[in-house]
Amino acid sequence: MLASDVDNPLTGPTGAPAVYGPQKGASPADVETLDAALAHFAKVLEGAVGPKAAEYAASPGAGAAGGVGYGALLLGAVFRPGIEVMLDVLGFAPALERADLVITGEGSLDRQTLHGKAPAGVAAAARAAGRDVVAVCGRLALAPEVLGRAGIRRAYALTDLEPDVATCVAEAGPLLERTAERIARDYLS
Repeated sequence: MLASDVDNPLTGPTGAPAVYGPQKGASPADVETLDAALAHFAKVLEGAVGPKAAEYAASPGAGAAGGVGYGALLLGAVFRPGIEVMLDVLGFAPALERADLVITGEGSLDRQTLHGKAPAGVAAAARAAGRDVVAVCGRLALAPEVLGRAGIRRAYALTDLEPDVATCVAEAGPLLERTAERIARDYLS
């Protein structure tokens, strides 16, 4: 089994180089080079192991860990979203039955969140059970309608309380307490 918190393919506009390369310091030219190299690698493997190599390169999770997911798929692994594995291990479904509101969170709620990260998985499971979901984050980079489509009713960003990111990091505890008070006022009154 390949359990991964991302569902990106190996290459292309949502592939490992395009999405994660810039986070790691890759320039646009570097991203183009990395993407081309991985596409060439997949093509070479297609000649060696057959058409499954191309299919696996386009599969969810192939881009995990810079392409390690692709290697796991080639070796026979079956992709399963990591959040599903963790929710099973943690007993999320029985806990969800007792919940009125689900609170999830991440440092930055952004487009990567929508590609298999924990908040998206938690929201999907909670929405399927008819529970409201709110998210707490350091930084919010998704529009309310995008959050809604992901099953998140509302997001509370620490940067709404303190715009300076360095201060948010240094004062995370008190800012989280203030955020918890806001959530309680909004959902418990």
